[in-house]
Amino acid sequence: MPQHSTDWFAELEPVVANLLDRHLSMAQEWFPHQYVPWSRGQDYDGPLEGVSWQDAQSALSPVAKAALVLSVLTEENLPVYHHRLAANAPRDNAWDEWLHRWTAEEDRHSTVMLSYIHTTRAVDPIALERARMRYMSTPLRPDDLPSDPLHGLAYVMIQELATRVAHRNTGLHCGESVCARLFARVAQDENLHMVFYRDLYAALLDLIPDQAMASLWRAVKGFRMPGQAIPGFAEMNARIALAGWYDLEIFHNDVLTPLIRALRIHERTDLGPHGEQNRAELLTHTERLHRTSIRFRERRPTALAQEC
Repeated sequence: MPQHSTDWFAELEPVVANLLDRHLSMAQEWFPHQYVPWSRGQDYDGPLEGVSWQDAQSALSPVAKAALVLSVLTEENLPVYHHRLAANAPRDNAWDEWLHRWTAEEDRHSTVMLSYIHTTRAVDPIALERARMRYMSTPLRPDDLPSDPLHGLAYVMIQELATRVAHRNTGLHCGESVCARLFARVAQDENLHMVFYRDLYAALLDLIPDQAMASLWRAVKGFRMPGQAIPGFAEMNARIALAGWYDLEIFHNDVLTPLIRALRIHERTDLGPHGEQNRAELLTHTERLHRTSIRFRERRPTALAQEC
């Protein structure tokens, strides 16, 4: 089968339908407005002549504020990935229904995060809106987007688990009970999204093992969290990594390793020469990431001292 053939879309439609039914049976209905502490809200300066924003109005740490900014802007930009997948997927069937359901649930995440930020005055709303407009108005580079549908599915599988882990850790470490509850709720959605894409990709590995292994290796090799074009991304991401909320070691231990295990990458016996080569490169890369992450952990105390 040619490298970029999409014949598998039709073959996997029954799998997608079953996974969608499972998702809908497991997903719990929830409402963003119930997770926002509206009683803490206050009019802002401007047309309503309220109180201007000041940094001291929020007790959240700089790390928590960085995590909030990256989280909400990343969630708001999900339609880019919807478009890339939907442009090739069949219409008016389970694929189409899933992609729209997924996007609607992700939009709920950005809604609740942005409402929390504005209500609690967690970060400068003007700076955030300017960053949002700049980020959403900047076309992503080709290297920042999946190159084909298989690559796209491999990427979103990894990204959904990475996002779930990042959101969970933000909730655990933010030090504010409402923020913690909000991020725990969002992380539950992300986990269901990851399970959908993980099980779909397992079916792809069974159907077209060499192609799916090649796309998985390409996605892992070039994986970067969404939001690279967010203004100040590198600084905020480094602050989060130094704090130990989400770093290379967490990516290796809590994202990449569980996926490799769940997809039975080590145990597969159905690969041809090309697939075997990609599997070997994937596993070698994973070991290399592990060694690099340990070195980063060992250097973290020095880096934190320099930041202070």
